[in-house]
Amino acid sequence: MPGNVEIKAKLNDVEGVQKIAAELSHSSGETLVQEDVFFLSPNGRLKLRTIKDVRSELIFYDRPDKIGPKFSDYSKTDIGNPESLKETLRQALGIKGVVKKVRKLYMVGQTRVHVDNVEGLGDFMELEVMMKEGQTTEEGQQIAEDLMDKLGVKQSDLLSGAYMDMILKKTDAA
Repeated sequence: MPGNVEIKAKLNDVEGVQKIAAELSHSSGETLVQEDVFFLSPNGRLKLRTIKDVRSELIFYDRPDKIGPKFSDYSKTDIGNPESLKETLRQALGIKGVVKKVRKLYMVGQTRVHVDNVEGLGDFMELEVMMKEGQTTEEGQQIAEDLMDKLGVKQSDLLSGAYMDMILKKTDAA
């Protein structure tokens, strides 16, 4: 199974991070409109991601909920009929919730830099260091930490869970 090292952080200066990410990636980034439908899963997390006008994929991933860089195992399957699959999985597993976001994607070396505006939550950044064959988790963590520093992300901005967790906490608190 492929893996990555990732971090998630609350963003206070979206434009500043986008400017630095554009400089580091030598690109203006790619805008993706995404909807993630999370299903109740006995193991890890299972979501159906639809990227408007691009593609849909079923993604399973497992990672610890901790602050800072963390290793994540994942697998993806391209989906041709997402609405039918969503209904089948809803019947079989139940839907945990939905995350809607507009994502700006920048590639910096082997790292995907995501600047996300998440509906109902606000602005965030995710770094996903796509691990290469033979690379250690520690090497991936170092890459993430170095890039975090370059982007001006502070330790106090780091988050531990997924957007879905934050949405559910917000709903429970209401």
